[in-house]
Amino acid sequence: MADRSRFAQRNGTWGFVALLAYIGAATYFIVQSDGSFWGVVLGLLKAIVWPAFAVYHGLDALGA
Repeated sequence: MADRSRFAQRNGTWGFVALLAYIGAATYFIVQSDGSFWGVVLGLLKAIVWPAFAVYHGLDALGA
């Protein structure tokens, strides 16, 4: 019988940090929206991809 080794990856802390970042970004984008249903939906979608916004504007500010 083959030796079965177990591998456990523990990313619980980073998952929690990512959840807090998503909640913070969602709150920010929803507050910035006009309050309509589609504005809130767009805010939630923007919260998913906010790191791309941050990198883009960061590089734009550096003149890259």
